[in-house]
Amino acid sequence: MKFIEYPDRDLLMLSLANAITGDLGGFLRRDRHASLCVPGGTTPGPVFDILSGVDLDWANVAVFPNDERWVPGDSPRSNTRLLRERLLVGRAAAARLVPLYAEADRPEDRLDALAAGIAPHLPISVLLLGMGADMHTASLFAGADRLAEALSDQAPILMALRAGAAAEPRITLTAPVLKGAMTTHILITGPEKRAALDRAQGLTPAQAPVRAVLAHATVHWAE
Repeated sequence: MKFIEYPDRDLLMLSLANAITGDLGGFLRRDRHASLCVPGGTTPGPVFDILSGVDLDWANVAVFPNDERWVPGDSPRSNTRLLRERLLVGRAAAARLVPLYAEADRPEDRLDALAAGIAPHLPISVLLLGMGADMHTASLFAGADRLAEALSDQAPILMALRAGAAAEPRITLTAPVLKGAMTTHILITGPEKRAALDRAQGLTPAQAPVRAVLAHATVHWAE
């Protein structure tokens, strides 16, 4: 793990956006295409705002969330809605959004079709993750009903998980997909998450799911 501490959140967001821009640019020059996988929540919003105005070959970038709550795309709780409002605007509107939600009562009813949409864009070129104070990342929550399967090296691309900490069923990329990313950044802010990160390093992935991806990640933190 590489850890970078910033003097303030503004510099963190700008520096992280610049790093992601450089990463994507490198993949686009080499491969002529790239994938960008990003978290939901409010923390990455400023990074998305900066990225949306960056001059990249966005038409050849596939964008998808790390995970999704099983709610309609217009729900305030939808990660996809955040991407549409904060990232896929301006220049970045040309990017291809790969969905992690399709209308159905249960996520299990659409897992295969959604996974088939993600598969052509693997391995992930640039992965941006968040982390909760409970040390979850994506929708890999300690105590989730199928966490052991989702952490397994034999896990499928996507799984539906349910956890007491999650109000709705979730669909999430699994640990082997996240670990297989070419470049991984983790964004955290505040003393509570810094303390959680420190705790996580002494725990197993079952206890602290973020441990599954820490080894090859660059963690970006500001107070």
